[in-house]
Amino acid sequence: MEEQRIALLQQMPFFGGLRADTLAFLLGHCREATRRGGEFFFHEGETGDFLFVLEKGRVQVLKSRGEHQVALRDLGPGDCFGEMALIDLSPRSASVLALEDCVAIEVSAAGLHAIAEKDMEQFALIEMNIGRELSRRLRVSDARIAGESECGNEGRA
Repeated sequence: MEEQRIALLQQMPFFGGLRADTLAFLLGHCREATRRGGEFFFHEGETGDFLFVLEKGRVQVLKSRGEHQVALRDLGPGDCFGEMALIDLSPRSASVLALEDCVAIEVSAAGLHAIAEKDMEQFALIEMNIGRELSRRLRVSDARIAGESECGNEGRA
């Protein structure tokens, strides 16, 4: 099972380029998180000191808008979520709902700090990977907003 998890992590943007021994060390500090369909991994506004790597199932990222929840995106196996709280130490910016039964790897801030103590170069690679992925997601969001703005202005005089 650990070899499968290492292979999964190595294919992900957050953990790409990391050595197998580093990922095995990290997995030694992780827990398995399971949620049934309809259960939340976490809610917007909660504090968070871990991110999740989805192994099985599908989740939906939801953002509060007044009294309503707006679906931002759906995620599946191999996707990560919850990393922003580790980077900016702010409350969760969205909620994540399991759409079906899910299994995820829970990566704690403490586990990442243990890597920093063991191998600063590998830790720096993780942090750079997370930064790159967050930047990519921001660019996608910017493009979406710009596209919606342009579409929303069409037909208006």
